[in-house]
Amino acid sequence: MIRLLKLMVVLCLTGISTTTYATSVGKMWTAESPDKKTQIEVSTQNHSMLTWRIEHNGVSVLEESRINILVDGIFDVFTKGGLGKVTNRQQVRTKFATPFYKKAEVKDEYNAMTISFKNGISIEFRVYDDGAAYRFLLDRKIMTEVTSETAEFMFAEDYPAFIPYVNDNRGGERYCYSFESYYDEQPLSKMFSDSLAITPLAVCLPNGLKAIVMDAGVEDYPGMFLKRNGKRGLTAEFAPYPLEQEIGGFDRLNLVPTKRANYIARLDGRRALPWRAVVITEKDADILNCDMAQRLAPACRISDTSWIKPGKVAWDWWNNTNVSGVDFKSGMNTDTYLYYIDFAAKNKIEYIIIDEGWSGQESLTEDLSPVIDLPRLIARGQEKGVGIILWSSWRNLIGSNPLNDISVTDAVMKHYADMGIKGFKVDFFDRDDQQVIASAYKIAASAAKYHLYLDYHGLKPFGIQRAYPNIFNFEGVKGLENSKWESRAGDGPLHDQPHYDVTAPYLRMLAGPMDYTPGAMTNAMKNNFFGNNDHPMSQGTRVHQMAMYTTFEAPLQMMADSPTKYMLIAQVPTTFDETVALDGRMGEYTVIARRKGTTWFVAAMTDWTPRDLTIHLSFLGEGRHHADIFADGVNALKDATDYKHTQQTVIPSDRLNIHLSSGGGWTAIPSSNKCSAHIGPFRTRIFMSEIPGKPSPGG
Repeated sequence: MIRLLKLMVVLCLTGISTTTYATSVGKMWTAESPDKKTQIEVSTQNHSMLTWRIEHNGVSVLEESRINILVDGIFDVFTKGGLGKVTNRQQVRTKFATPFYKKAEVKDEYNAMTISFKNGISIEFRVYDDGAAYRFLLDRKIMTEVTSETAEFMFAEDYPAFIPYVNDNRGGERYCYSFESYYDEQPLSKMFSDSLAITPLAVCLPNGLKAIVMDAGVEDYPGMFLKRNGKRGLTAEFAPYPLEQEIGGFDRLNLVPTKRANYIARLDGRRALPWRAVVITEKDADILNCDMAQRLAPACRISDTSWIKPGKVAWDWWNNTNVSGVDFKSGMNTDTYLYYIDFAAKNKIEYIIIDEGWSGQESLTEDLSPVIDLPRLIARGQEKGVGIILWSSWRNLIGSNPLNDISVTDAVMKHYADMGIKGFKVDFFDRDDQQVIASAYKIAASAAKYHLYLDYHGLKPFGIQRAYPNIFNFEGVKGLENSKWESRAGDGPLHDQPHYDVTAPYLRMLAGPMDYTPGAMTNAMKNNFFGNNDHPMSQGTRVHQMAMYTTFEAPLQMMADSPTKYMLIAQVPTTFDETVALDGRMGEYTVIARRKGTTWFVAAMTDWTPRDLTIHLSFLGEGRHHADIFADGVNALKDATDYKHTQQTVIPSDRLNIHLSSGGGWTAIPSSNKCSAHIGPFRTRIFMSEIPGKPSPGG
């Protein structure tokens, strides 16, 4: 249990039983979660540091871990801030609406305390039932340079961890990276000492307990990297502020810093800094329904969100604009995109994307492709009810100026909004220093002004998606695109994609939506998979891909494969009213149910290990429900495209015994009324895709 000192003063404000202990050598403050299972202890007992520690049900989650900030190269919390005092305690029990999320509203319930020090620096701590977090609050009258920040996460033992390392740096620059990482599973002591990791990062404690380290609510401040700290801990590292940069990196699409400052951020002296959080879970499945990132994010800044319409999007790049059975040459041309628009309209898909190649290398308004007639495509889209989203590099959208001037971005946004374009997929940010984070907010505000949507690539979500819900997606994920260039090693692919597919929902998706771009219709087992840029395939079964549409969060969900391969298409919503995490183990399998209106969508996915699972249907409403079910076929081990479609009536007391093939999946839609071909606002049915020429498996 949290240590008790002999001399103590009990302070109870706003109904919180929170205690301050004072001695001749310092102070210690404690606070606990609403359910009283999680306790934090903040201490200045050691004159060399300010620390915090966390316990959950008597088990050490964090040992003493240092907290500090150095501003203007002079003032830090401990040596210049005095011993500190509690200036505020709160008991918060509230909720807020989340119309573009996996549920309609989020409960925000926590106990909090703020400890204030001299020099205008305070620290706010929050304790939730599923974790704890803190952030610095600055109240200084002058512009402030944050020279450094100390954030440690020390553990009791050398525990195993899921570590997403930084690799493939752009232009060799340490902090210039796409935020796409597989997970190395290794003890903390075996972390590569010269490498950075991104967040969220999971540490596996005894008896199934998990501690997941992340940052949240990042604004006008760099994101948090992690590196090894001794044999049983982590410490934060932040990208210094960029002073000079040049065009470079991948295909000269990046702005790569060539000189950085001796500080990490320059700020208005009165503001809140980002949160440092530890999510705590007793069951892995609970991570699939954790709202920590939403709770700690800034509130929505768009007063009228009625124009924001999530949906699906037909995508050209992954399938290399391959369409067949047509009388025109497919590619980056007008005829191909007219075909995409007609396909989207026929299958009730809201958008198409025109990816890289429509614009000039250095401009979004000059040197446009002469074989893409944008006005004609926009007119066809408006006629058919299909919106068009355009690809852009970050540096082209900002005019290679990431500082305060937003005029270039604003001019581009207005120009294309006036034409009828619906939004931009902004690619190759590939940094999250203060400059880029600030730019991401400015772009989002400009887009919102002109009612445009955004899909950010080369970034992971960091809280901005709640402030600006016109940002539908973030990449920062090892998604389906990696299968295009995946090499073989031994008897199979170099990377284990199905294993990643059932790891990312627990970690990467904890931070926010992810643009995995699912929907491969050419599917393969280990022995017959190979990378192919022009005719790509996926690892695992077809129903594994299908289950992603319920499992993966993305308000703008891609249909990655060629329209020619979709005879019918999965009509699964991209935002939901309720989510229930049914079962799962990180890195092994997921089982999740989501509700939109009166209809439930249920999905399960596994790694290469076949599994037999039982799904309890108690989440259903009363009465009888008609279920459309898609499962791996009996021959999926030989032919990964094999699936079986069945229908049955179910009730809430039923338990469904399901089988997942190797690399497999399962998905169903139980609804209260018998399904029909009509697709209304709350009545949807899932349609499996078929490759032409393959016999339908019935149903």
